[in-house]
Amino acid sequence: MQLVAPDILEEARLLSPLWSSAGLVVGFWLWSLGGRTHRFWLAMSVTLTAGLLGLTLGKDYGMQPLVAGLLLAVSAGALALSLVRILLFAAGGLAALGLIHTLAPAWDEPIAVFLVGGLAGVFLYRFWIITFSSLIGALVLIYSALALLDRLHMVDSVAWTQKNSPLLNWGCGSLIVLGV
Repeated sequence: MQLVAPDILEEARLLSPLWSSAGLVVGFWLWSLGGRTHRFWLAMSVTLTAGLLGLTLGKDYGMQPLVAGLLLAVSAGALALSLVRILLFAAGGLAALGLIHTLAPAWDEPIAVFLVGGLAGVFLYRFWIITFSSLIGALVLIYSALALLDRLHMVDSVAWTQKNSPLLNWGCGSLIVLGV
C-alpha cells in the first residue's frame, strides 16, 4: 500500500507554487491542531453537507429547496456531535465484525462483537479524531511539499516517489505518530 501515490502526485505537481504553499500551511495546521479544532470542522462539514442535500432533494419531497436546505442544515448542525458519535459507534461495530470475521470466522457472536466494537469506537473517539487529522495533515503536507519541490524544478517528484515509496510510507507513518 502506497500512502503517497504517484498518479495523484502527477496531478498535484501541476498546482502553482502559491497553492502548494497553501497546502503546506493547511497540512501543517491539520497535522498539529486538527485534534483540537475538530468540533468546529465537524459541525461545519455536517451542516454544509446537510444543507446541500436539502437543496438537492427538497423539490423531490414537495418543499421549497431553500427551506428544505435551511431546515436540514440547522437540524444537522445542532445534532452534529451526537450524530458523529452514533456514526462512530456503527463504524466501530462494523469494523469489529469485519475483523472478527477475518481472524476467527467460526466465532458466531455478531451482536456481542458489534456492541463491543461500537463501544470501543466511542471510548476511543478522541484518539481516532487525533489520528485521522494527523493522517490527513501528514498526507497534505507531503503531497504539497513534493508538488512544490517539483514545481521549483528541484526534484522529479513522480520518479522519486516511485523509486522511494517505502521511505515515503515510513516517513508518513512517523509523521502521523509524531502528530498523535
